[in-house]
Amino acid sequence: MSGDDPMTGAQASYLTTLSEEAGEDLPANNLSKAEAFRRIDELKTKTQPGLKAAA
Repeated sequence: MSGDDPMTGAQASYLTTLSEEAGEDLPANNLSKAEAFRRIDELKTKTQPGLKAAA
């Protein structure tokens, strides 16, 4: 397994939830695990203001 593998079902579901909470477009279905991780991190900082992004 690597970051180039397709995102997991759990990542896709979480991205959908966070995107809706942030009022943003839903992510593409063809993201890699690494891309999904980064997008989740970005959306978490928007939907949870006190949270810092992962380094």
